[in-house]
Amino acid sequence: MSANAQEGPPVDTALVVSVDVSNSVDEGRYKLQMEGIAKALEDPGVIDAITGGSAGGILFSMVTWADTPSFVIPWIRIANKADALAAAKRVRSLPQQGGEFTCMTRMLRSANDKIVPQIPAKASRIIIDVSGDGPDNCNAEEPIDKVRNELVSNGVTINGLPILLDTPEDSALLPKAVPGGKPPLEQWYREHVMGGPSSFVLPALGYGDFERAIRQKFVIEVSSVASQKYSIATSGR
Repeated sequence: MSANAQEGPPVDTALVVSVDVSNSVDEGRYKLQMEGIAKALEDPGVIDAITGGSAGGILFSMVTWADTPSFVIPWIRIANKADALAAAKRVRSLPQQGGEFTCMTRMLRSANDKIVPQIPAKASRIIIDVSGDGPDNCNAEEPIDKVRNELVSNGVTINGLPILLDTPEDSALLPKAVPGGKPPLEQWYREHVMGGPSSFVLPALGYGDFERAIRQKFVIEVSSVASQKYSIATSGR
């Protein structure tokens, strides 16, 4: 971390919420994602998890990404209900940004090089929350596994929220479907995105299920006890 990165009181979790806004995300899907994140921040159970840790608060930030990542909400502290409601209001006010491709590797590289080093307080856990409805299709300059592993070596946990759609997953970029196995996109997230202590993948069954999934994910991520129990049951790593 940079010399000026630990100025504020310590926090339990520094959470980066990164959201896919590529060309598969139309206005309706964008609103479902932003409203889902905002409602999660307003949820009493999430607020209790945020404020119930030993440090009594978290740092929160947001990235939207397609061809390039945008750091749309720089680090803010959430230590009480008013902070959480203010954060939700900021999420709802974000104008839609778009792009053509799903450049997840580029987003993770930016997080490693620019966002994580600027965390403005000591955090017990650093978590990047990655959601999207497809694999990286950007012909990245470096393998996504390399960047993921670099983040993990820097003390970051990466959790995945793949948005599973009804359309057939026959992309050459995804693993082949296995009868009785996990959906190909979920499996891709497990192999190439998830990493670090207590990491997990929690899918949303379509954009309509995003609000439920992100709310559950936030509670797990900001509550260390819940995170440990959940990861043991689901991570498979």
